[in-house]
Amino acid sequence: MKKIAILNGPNLNRLGKREPEIYGTATLKDLEKLVSAEARKLGVAVTFFQSNHEGALVDKIHALADRGTEGFIVNFGAYSHSSIALHDALKSVSPRPAIEVHISDIKKRESFRRHSMTAAACIGMISGKGFPGYIEALRQLAKL
Repeated sequence: MKKIAILNGPNLNRLGKREPEIYGTATLKDLEKLVSAEARKLGVAVTFFQSNHEGALVDKIHALADRGTEGFIVNFGAYSHSSIALHDALKSVSPRPAIEVHISDIKKRESFRRHSMTAAACIGMISGKGFPGYIEALRQLAKL
């Protein structure tokens, strides 16, 4: 069974409370239930991890790759726009593919959010599709 990890970065633990006009009212647990249900249909195993700390995300990428994770869905939140360390962590576990997901459309947000440093280490980015963006990413990785 293919193993895919879903990593969420800072403030995504606040989904449902944080800026509902942008992110909606569903929680991170709701997202995990949605993705888990789709993973069962696709016959893939999923692992979830969320941290507000950049180094914890780097360490988790390395550990999951060493344990046989075959693909990553990443939403590094604000770190997407600034973290060379997370970019390098994804590159360090290549050829395992990663897809970056953003719940909101980063191209329609503040100027500092319009460029992702981490996207260059990914095979694709899905932005502005809400929680269904994670499902789209999961389906793409399941086909590889």
